[in-house]
Amino acid sequence: MKCPYCGSDNNRVIDSRPADDNTSIRRRRHCDDCNKRFTTYEKVETIPLIVIKKDRGREQYDRTKIEKGILAACYKRPVSAMQITKMINEIERDIFSREEKEIESSLIGEIVMDKLRNVDQVAYVRFASVYREFKDANTFMNELKKMINEK
Repeated sequence: MKCPYCGSDNNRVIDSRPADDNTSIRRRRHCDDCNKRFTTYEKVETIPLIVIKKDRGREQYDRTKIEKGILAACYKRPVSAMQITKMINEIERDIFSREEKEIESSLIGEIVMDKLRNVDQVAYVRFASVYREFKDANTFMNELKKMINEK
């Protein structure tokens, strides 16, 4: 690890602790050449994941797409940033624990909806209306009835 201040690789770890909901390690380091301290983060390297879209096209997995969808669904809802981060981390854990190189976008959508349903029902319906492409009010009502009957 090179020091960001002087470029030396003569440094040592002075503190390590879990970060990001135990998905990475935060390390405080001390450069022995310039005596400055800096922080690094260590994450497990995952296999590249390819998402199979509805149109059968393929693209590399992008966490920010899930973040944007969840943030839009939770807009002006009583869902904290910590809850959203935790939910996204759980979704990623579910996706990557399958140890597959490709995953259908529909499966990712179902996982997201399942997590949202448990956090905020309005956010769930918002996400479902876009994800499932609700065409009219009847489709919307049918989804609401299903949700009410599950209680």
